[in-house]
Amino acid sequence: MNVEVARRLQHTEEYYFSKKLREIDEMNKAGAQVINLGIGSPDLPPHPDVIQVLREEASKPNTHGYQNYKGAPALREAIAGWYTRYYHVELNPQTEILPLIGSKEGIVHICMTYLQEGDQVLIPNPGYPAYSSAVRISGASAISYELKAENNWQPDFDALEKLDLTAVKMMWINYPHMPTGALATTALFEKIIAFGKKHQIIICHDNPYSFILNDYPQSILSVPGAKEVAIELNSLSKSSNMAGWRVGMLVANKERISEILRFKSNMDSGMFLPLQLAAAKALSLEASWYKDLNLVYGRRREKVFQIMDILGCQYDRAQVGLFVWARIPDSYPTAYELSDEVLNDAHVFITPGGIFGSAGEQYIRISLCANEDVLESAMERIISSQS
Repeated sequence: MNVEVARRLQHTEEYYFSKKLREIDEMNKAGAQVINLGIGSPDLPPHPDVIQVLREEASKPNTHGYQNYKGAPALREAIAGWYTRYYHVELNPQTEILPLIGSKEGIVHICMTYLQEGDQVLIPNPGYPAYSSAVRISGASAISYELKAENNWQPDFDALEKLDLTAVKMMWINYPHMPTGALATTALFEKIIAFGKKHQIIICHDNPYSFILNDYPQSILSVPGAKEVAIELNSLSKSSNMAGWRVGMLVANKERISEILRFKSNMDSGMFLPLQLAAAKALSLEASWYKDLNLVYGRRREKVFQIMDILGCQYDRAQVGLFVWARIPDSYPTAYELSDEVLNDAHVFITPGGIFGSAGEQYIRISLCANEDVLESAMERIISSQS
């Protein structure tokens, strides 16, 4: 039976990591024991108190039914408190917060709520591939804007102003930036908000890395007037070691929340209540949780810097987030060649930057989601493969 997939998927390829993990699985079946330093899935557990809340709430007989589409009040209030304490942003928990089953679904929800054929969206290059995929699925067109190291991986507003922006309805940004680890500044957020207001463009800020190796978390909503044009996504996946729990949030003004809920409420029936209550506990943790976590990631980052040195790569020691981003030696045409060489010769997988866009083709990315012993083993393998 020959049935074609819908047009919305005909130019949407399988996620790179999905394909690569199958290749690595075949290598492992053949005895390779590949060390995977590619994906940012935290290997550390959540705080014990978070797990305890999940255990206690899941054991109750009355916590297993369908939940409110807007999330449990306890979770929304916890999100509001978290934003006040760490981002200095005041949110109304009743109207300006929408819990998500992972922030990745929020990318699709936003695109499906506001975009259609004929619309255009500004997408960072390099940037998270899910932005362009969600735009294509919505029927809109993705227009990439290039980020460069010499501009601290920030948008070139002079170049953006020269574009025909009449059909541009949305702009995706992501700071701390993935994959480069670049931090935003208040001045940058102010420029982006002003740009969005000037051109009537929705600014979508994806903000899951703000606590990782960063002492001063920022939200774009801290800029005065940002709620008029901005939507922010956030997540507990990285900051609370809860990637598999799928707990995220969307924060925006009341009108945006109501509009996005019209789409989301047709896609799911709410999050398991014990998960929501455990997430609320995670959001209430003291700042020492983030400090202790960053001590671990700081030590790991030093190991990854050593790996980058062995590979002859150049990097910025000030970068933050869950990865290290580095420029490859000029002897390699693109990072795909270097990544494949390390995988085949040393049985270590590192991510080629080209999967994040053409501006990343001369870069590689290594995850910090492996302990120091694993990183040491990866280093030894790479050194041995070069002998």
